[in-house]
Amino acid sequence: MTKYLPIKFLISTVFLSLYFTVQSSAQVSSQIEHIIETSQARNAFWVVQVRDSSGFVLEDLNGEKLVRPASNLKLVSSGAFLELLGPDYTFKTKLFGRGYQDGDRWRGDLVVKGSGDPSINGDFYDDPLFLFEEWFSILDSLGITQIDGNIVAFDGLFDDVPYPRGWEWDDLSYYYAPEINALSFNSNVVNLEVRADGPIGSVPSIQWSPFNTPYVEFINEQIITPPTTRFNESYRRILGTNTIILRSTLPRGYYETEPLSIMSPSLFFIDTFKRYLELSEIRVRGQLLIDRDYYNWQEENLVLIAQHESRPLYEMIRWLNQESDNFFSEMLTKTLATEVYNTQGSTDLGLQAIKEFMHSTGFDTLNVSLRDASGMAPATILNGSDLNRYLINIKDKPWFGYLYDSLSIGGVNGTLGHRFRNSSFNQQFYGKSGFVSGVRSLTGYLDTKSGQRVAVTIVTNNYTARTANVDWVHERILDYIYNGY
Repeated sequence: MTKYLPIKFLISTVFLSLYFTVQSSAQVSSQIEHIIETSQARNAFWVVQVRDSSGFVLEDLNGEKLVRPASNLKLVSSGAFLELLGPDYTFKTKLFGRGYQDGDRWRGDLVVKGSGDPSINGDFYDDPLFLFEEWFSILDSLGITQIDGNIVAFDGLFDDVPYPRGWEWDDLSYYYAPEINALSFNSNVVNLEVRADGPIGSVPSIQWSPFNTPYVEFINEQIITPPTTRFNESYRRILGTNTIILRSTLPRGYYETEPLSIMSPSLFFIDTFKRYLELSEIRVRGQLLIDRDYYNWQEENLVLIAQHESRPLYEMIRWLNQESDNFFSEMLTKTLATEVYNTQGSTDLGLQAIKEFMHSTGFDTLNVSLRDASGMAPATILNGSDLNRYLINIKDKPWFGYLYDSLSIGGVNGTLGHRFRNSSFNQQFYGKSGFVSGVRSLTGYLDTKSGQRVAVTIVTNNYTARTANVDWVHERILDYIYNGY
């Protein structure tokens, strides 16, 4: 017997079919096609999508395809942080005492409880050692000159998995791929300075902060070369250690700075704290210990000595996006897990919360693969059209102003500060750049010559041309959109 579908179903199906046909009917202009096809990156995979302020698609090349977004993903993850934590969210890092004061001595341990704060560094405060100075001043005001016990770091708010899945091993020596830990300091790096101030063929001098800490060991195998040669960078931390091998060649007179990652950040924190106290003439007689037992942590029988409250989340989001900071992205992802699910923070749980947020803002999450929140993992993939539509869908969110203020302005600041300065649209693009090997991306808002504000996504995957050539194509596409709309 023939079965007939209800008329309501047929009408709604036809309507949806027409709706999606209209939404996806836009094609990329011949001018943009020509820009790509005549470039040195013509054999790469290109996604270009442009929408007007109502969400209508003006330009579309491969928008329905899946791409690696690189750091354009931070636009999405930072939206999740603002939505789920709130713009005014703060972190509270606490210093406890376990014991009692006896004259000028503290009879017992000092315990530092990590809160997941990524901002205890010199970028947010004038001095990266500011917190240790504050805590020393409090102990000094109490008349304490000696700690008879240990310094204990509680970092159990996050799990002990130091990296998101998929980060490449040869990135792990550098500042953009440090370990993620609930008790972190100085973005979990040491800041190396190298001066090629000796004769040709000799080893350049080095120093590092904080205060040439012996927490790390440098093996300096660098060589000073003639002034006409080029700087060739080579740094490698032996994985599982804090031994860093330096093998750069530097032209005579060259000065180089490089933040390099360390292992065991919570130990780095309390090791630095202890050294700061002892340099300030408070002796610590005990050991440095780590406590990771999240499920048995108790504050009973502890005396709160000091508490550092961070600046609000919206300030961190501004830093995260303008500087494209992977460390902030991943620290906040684990924080999401602790706050949303009331459990120990993990990357996987944090990404689950981000994925639920993505679904609520229009992403087809069946076509989303998240390995990290910063976009550095090659296996992180999403739909290019969903990313572009996201820019339209979040405009009515109460936190949108904070996200918009966090965008780099082309030719002005952040990662776009040195791009587009000589273009027709200088200072008219507000967005986020992205880069990992083989991927260059650009997503944001462009104020066009006619006064429109359009949402633009340009993603280039699988290119072998120089990144400067890809950037040139991105700029020419933006120039066409600026003058054409």
